[in-house]
Amino acid sequence: MEFQLSVKHLLLMFAFIFLIINCGGPSQLKIETARYSIIPKPQKLTEKNGNFNLNSDTKLAIVGQDEKLAGLVDYVRQQFGVPTGFAFEEAPDAQSNVLILKIDEQVKGKDGSYRLTVDPDKIEITAPNARGLFYGLQTVRQLLPYAIESRDLVEGVEWSLPCVEIEDGPRFVYRGMHLDVGRHFFPVSFIKKYIDLLALQKMNYFHWHLTEDQGWRIEIKKYPKLTQVGAFRKQTITTHASKKPYIYDGQPYGGFYTQDEIREIVAYAQKRFVTIVPEIEMPGHSSAALAAYPELGCTGGPYQVADRWGIFKDVYCAGNEKTFQFLEDVLSEVAELFPGKYIHIGGDECPKDRWKTCPKCQARMKKEGLKDEHELQSYFIHRIENFLLSKNRYIIGWDEILEGGLAPQATVMSWRGIKGGIAAARQHHDVIMTPTSHCYFDYYQADPATQPLAIGGFLPLQKVYFYEPVPEELTEEEARYILGAQGNVWTEYMDNEKEVEYMAFPRACALAEVVWTNKEQKNWFDFLSRLQGFYGHLYAMGVNYFRGNVGELIELNKKLQ
Repeated sequence: MEFQLSVKHLLLMFAFIFLIINCGGPSQLKIETARYSIIPKPQKLTEKNGNFNLNSDTKLAIVGQDEKLAGLVDYVRQQFGVPTGFAFEEAPDAQSNVLILKIDEQVKGKDGSYRLTVDPDKIEITAPNARGLFYGLQTVRQLLPYAIESRDLVEGVEWSLPCVEIEDGPRFVYRGMHLDVGRHFFPVSFIKKYIDLLALQKMNYFHWHLTEDQGWRIEIKKYPKLTQVGAFRKQTITTHASKKPYIYDGQPYGGFYTQDEIREIVAYAQKRFVTIVPEIEMPGHSSAALAAYPELGCTGGPYQVADRWGIFKDVYCAGNEKTFQFLEDVLSEVAELFPGKYIHIGGDECPKDRWKTCPKCQARMKKEGLKDEHELQSYFIHRIENFLLSKNRYIIGWDEILEGGLAPQATVMSWRGIKGGIAAARQHHDVIMTPTSHCYFDYYQADPATQPLAIGGFLPLQKVYFYEPVPEELTEEEARYILGAQGNVWTEYMDNEKEVEYMAFPRACALAEVVWTNKEQKNWFDFLSRLQGFYGHLYAMGVNYFRGNVGELIELNKKLQ
């Protein structure tokens, strides 16, 4: 990915600076805060007069049967009970001063649909399953004062929320965010916080990028050197990877998640109705694994865990049976740790240089009747897919897996624009849209001269908000294969969690609305009004979100249009 700014983007930056200088600064451009600051926007909202006030006598009523209801009771007492100090005692027959969670299969819609009624004497959430009830609770959470995010008792707050009638449900079944922990490692506490932020916005998939050239981050019992060797690099580049000479910090760096920590995170996500999609990169982006087990490469090494960013020629040897045995062993342990149906196997940016000169790879191609190295990669991906199908798991891969022939039941993540998604959908394969143009949150979101170092590009909040995941080139039948979209956070230039938060939010808020709210219901100015209120929740959660003045961007967009 290269840093390229169009003339329009440069004009945008200069105009942005002009506005700040000539419009008297941010104070003259103000966005009013919406009464119902809910993100993503509900499909149908009817305003009502009055408020409901939580107090020490507010009860919790559970109506219906669902095996996950007990978890919701615990969630209410943690999320709402801790900051308020209220017990939320169960009282199934309570009719007033009560929070009612009701299972009702008559509520129709996609998985996650719910109805919410807030009256002066009660709150009632109705849904066909516990997921819908949980999403209703997220809406209640956003309507309450920001202090509801505190993990300590907060005194002197009136725990009031406005009365309302809401009918809501998701547009897309896949609503995801990604985090790369290979380039930089982040602690368990931050992974949990990230998951909670996704859940707050009703996102349901967390794509956890666990292996990279620069670090292997998941404990594999059968191959201990993956973390003993592969999880650590001798130093890290400190300048942009496109600039030479490279400058390094000279400091060893690394870390990994134990299997117990992964189980803890998976359980945390499950309680928030977030499915984790682990990614184990192959055949490329494998330097860390090769440094630990050099016999898996075409040359036999020696290899090292990469200390700069980029694409490297040494990849898994596709002609070596030990490679497939190794990957099957690794994926067996991964499948045991992650109960979701998807495992992401990468498939992107795999140079073919080594394969072209490797006797084993060339012998494999001759034996299998493969005409070129692209077909060899397709063979590689097919073998991995067949193995994972035997484990009742399905592969997701970046759109390079289309090259040389797509594995029969693979889901494609379209990142190099939308062409890969279109091609896969026309072949009746499921697609998750994540094009660099709208979904890469490692791109600059404002004038690079004012921002922390990033990989390049330019992706402002408004562009994310106006993204439409279904390409217009698809027929109605083909469009059904678009499962949704995902925001990607690659961390070459984010070495701490505050930088991740700065780059991800509020762009993740815009994407949350893209994948949840029907496009006919979306409105940019209405979104900004609700975002002003939502910022309070981010602030209360200690999120270092990007604080660019949205009002100036609005005026700027008007001028450019």
